[in-house]
Amino acid sequence: MPTRIICRRFAGQSCSTVAFSTATKVPGKRAFFGKAEEDLNFQNTEKSPKRVVTLKLWKPSEYRVSFRPSAYCGAKYVSDEDASRILDGGLLEGDCTRMGAKQVQSRYSITCSRRLSSTKNMLLDLESSKFLSTQANLMQPTKPGLVEDDGEAADVESYDTKEDPRVFQKQRPEYEVLSYNRPKLLQPLSAEEGHLILQNVSVFKSSLKPRTIAEYFFRLSGLLVEQRESLRANPRFAMLCHCAVESIQLFDTSELLMGLKAFVHLAIPPTDSMLKAYESECCRRAWDIGLDRLLLVADLWRCLGRSVPRYLEIALSYVSLHWQELSLPQLVQLVYIIGEGRQAPEDLMKKLDTLVVKHLSSLSLEEVGTICLGFFKASHGLSKHTMQRIGDKVCAQMAEMSNYALVNVLKMYRYTHVDHPEFLKQLGVVVPARIPSIGTQGVMHITLACSALHYRNERIMNAVASSVPSRAAYCRSKDIAKFLWSFGCLNYEPPNVEEFYTCLEEQMRSKMHEFQKFPEHFLTSLLALAFAKRFPKDLIDYALSPKFIRRISNSKFDLKKDLFTLDGTVEIECPDYTGNRLAAELKQEVTEMLWNFAKKDIFTKPEVTEALCLLEDMLGGPQYVKQHMLLPHTRSADLEIRLDPDRKPLPFHSEAAAIKLELKESGVSLTDDLMNRLVKGRSRNPSPVNDSGNKDEMRILKRPVQQERSTSVQDHFEFSDGVPLTGTILNALTKSKTFCGSPDSQLKGQHLGDTKLAVQVSSRNHYSYGSKHLLGLHHLKRRQLRLIGYTVVELPFWEWFPLLRHSRSEKLSYLHHKIFNSVL
Repeated sequence: MPTRIICRRFAGQSCSTVAFSTATKVPGKRAFFGKAEEDLNFQNTEKSPKRVVTLKLWKPSEYRVSFRPSAYCGAKYVSDEDASRILDGGLLEGDCTRMGAKQVQSRYSITCSRRLSSTKNMLLDLESSKFLSTQANLMQPTKPGLVEDDGEAADVESYDTKEDPRVFQKQRPEYEVLSYNRPKLLQPLSAEEGHLILQNVSVFKSSLKPRTIAEYFFRLSGLLVEQRESLRANPRFAMLCHCAVESIQLFDTSELLMGLKAFVHLAIPPTDSMLKAYESECCRRAWDIGLDRLLLVADLWRCLGRSVPRYLEIALSYVSLHWQELSLPQLVQLVYIIGEGRQAPEDLMKKLDTLVVKHLSSLSLEEVGTICLGFFKASHGLSKHTMQRIGDKVCAQMAEMSNYALVNVLKMYRYTHVDHPEFLKQLGVVVPARIPSIGTQGVMHITLACSALHYRNERIMNAVASSVPSRAAYCRSKDIAKFLWSFGCLNYEPPNVEEFYTCLEEQMRSKMHEFQKFPEHFLTSLLALAFAKRFPKDLIDYALSPKFIRRISNSKFDLKKDLFTLDGTVEIECPDYTGNRLAAELKQEVTEMLWNFAKKDIFTKPEVTEALCLLEDMLGGPQYVKQHMLLPHTRSADLEIRLDPDRKPLPFHSEAAAIKLELKESGVSLTDDLMNRLVKGRSRNPSPVNDSGNKDEMRILKRPVQQERSTSVQDHFEFSDGVPLTGTILNALTKSKTFCGSPDSQLKGQHLGDTKLAVQVSSRNHYSYGSKHLLGLHHLKRRQLRLIGYTVVELPFWEWFPLLRHSRSEKLSYLHHKIFNSVL
């Protein structure tokens, strides 16, 4: 009877002993590189009542690594936000470093010896290999447990961030030399062949030729997925990597590319130190490998998930000199690479913009979507002319466009804010029926684009609102915030308004761990709810707490204004609220900041300054109109006017009245002599100059006629000594003395029956696109002004802006009607 040796492994411990057996090989079972998984299988049979101990070898095809941190003692916690970010866009720059291997791997692992005979400083990072195996499981499109009978929900929400953006590369054969596509029929490699290759590495090691090393990498990439993990942890593979690094400068370009392609297929971790040597070599050769290979190498680094800003900088410098040589596929692939790198020189992007227009008629719809996404990710907008041309092209074929490409085009319209009515009209026809077939993130981007463009289409919004409750559990914190903001900003209530808001508020509470990492999304959500007149007091209490305020102090966004808006809204609209409030010092700080901005921006707009000047003249002076921020937390300014019960203006602006009184006291006395000179005008026959006192007057009379005519004859006359008599002076001299009393005495005449008017000069940005429907923030402001006792008087842009080109009398007549008829 053959001898059988059993190795038992206890949880939480690692075993570095290689298991062996003298037992006969079990059919169908195979050990890979000398490793076996042992188990005790006690069998009871009728023929033999004794227990039989059986040694089971490891079966690669059945081996899986599952990510279950809670199953292991002391495992590090990985938040849903990290997982969702990986599902959304892969690991961004710096994420690997930030998360670290220990955050995503279990504490239970099987270790192997790292000591290699005659080989020092091995460059294969075994910890990174373990990290990658766990990362591969995270990359699977698994989502929270929403299960439908037909499985449609899972299909809609499945999204491969590595493959989906690269669909355009399958539309032209030219992309094959510009990008890496995983071979469909890669020649498989058996475990025995892989074992033989690694044996050769250990035997020949330092004498391996560069071509042989590259071929070994390529052949090993044909191993089954289950076998690659053990390969990356094998010391002989580490030795092969070390040989590659030592002789990397001897590789020709084709061998270098062969190695990079193999690394992609083997899923080498982006943080592996071996890749640093390959990156340096790629940078050294960038100017000599040609445009096609330049783009291919950049694409391989993208597939590896490694950020290579230095290589991209060199590559884009080369492209800047040869941009006119770019073919259509090279242009599209380049913009894709730029988008994934998130940066590019401004002058290069302008050059590429002109090429987009040149090739636009030949671009497919998928390629148009890729162009838009690349520019969007690189934070560079396409020109207005280019966006108009893209809109024309997409309008004609929107029904044939994929959801992914359409969302990408919408992102660029959101970024550029280009007005294309026909595109928006067609969007309202095509998109509503597609909403159920688009993933949550895609639906979010569509809704956010409508919000940014102020496009309030009921069919789109209703379709989105009806789909959100069933997929709310798929929403990240960002999705929740953007859904709420879009509906709140557009000031739109869907038919299922209660269900829509209730499910998203529940998700806010269940995903507080995500919102703590992204406080900007939390405040965005609460402000959007305030627009809709919904105030979850427990969430507001947390947002205004000292703990949360300390948290946002480290945020890359300035969130003080959002806190100030939320606090001011709660003060007016939630009188029964007893939770946390902002400190007076913080509110004063933000108020001063907003006031300084208003003085530079809002108060200098011509439509506002014209309204202020005319109202002061009409009512009797600056003491009757005050330009200020009635509600500072709404971030806009108003013109305040007060009327008594008889609809007569009241001088309430004491500061302006005091300034006017001070100017009067320092003015010129109106004597009889001055009045005679004003009435008679210039003497036609001046008397001779008999004394020195009249010499100055004589010199003034002798000024050139051309200078005298330089002033407007229509607007003013001249004194005999050359002082212009303007319309403003005439108005001041002839104005009724009703408003010339002491400002203090007039301010005392105010009483509780006064009417307070808030005059608002609106613009197109206050309303939805092509409508007279107020947006959320401005609707909230008017609601709160009425709550604190103001009557809102609007000078709408569709009435006031055309009047700016009319006569003064017409504008005064319009303002008189608006002000005094508002209190009827």
